[in-house]
Amino acid sequence: MTVELVGTAEHTLQSQRFATLYAQAQQFYADQMRILDAHDTERWTRTFTEDALVALPSLAEPLPVRAALAHYARTGAARQRQAGNRLDHWVGMLDVQPQADGSLHTRCSALVYVTPDGAGAKALHVCVMEDVLVRAADGGWRTARRRVTRDDLA
Repeated sequence: MTVELVGTAEHTLQSQRFATLYAQAQQFYADQMRILDAHDTERWTRTFTEDALVALPSLAEPLPVRAALAHYARTGAARQRQAGNRLDHWVGMLDVQPQADGSLHTRCSALVYVTPDGAGAKALHVCVMEDVLVRAADGGWRTARRRVTRDDLA
């Protein structure tokens, strides 16, 4: 009977640890997308590691976030503002897989939607986003790798 209680206690502890990691990942994405939607490109790039690479379906090859993707994000945001649109991102159906090295491998659905001035929102892109999240020095998470695929083209 003692073995059963020890096993149950260990399982409960593991479940609590996973629940904490899962909640942290959810909060990370909520914050990251909110920053992106506010067009705060400099702050958004700081949610990535210094050497982070992002692969997007609209780009021929992965881009380093801090050196190149920030410009891409700024340009896209300016284009939407000029058109009178508000661009927003929604992340859901999050799968979190903790790794032995402490990183998290995540996979989620990402909906990019646009809201023209005075009109209702409409889906612009339906994507799958696969990330590797790593711990930052401040204890938070940073994206080290991101691969986005267009689910609506499949």
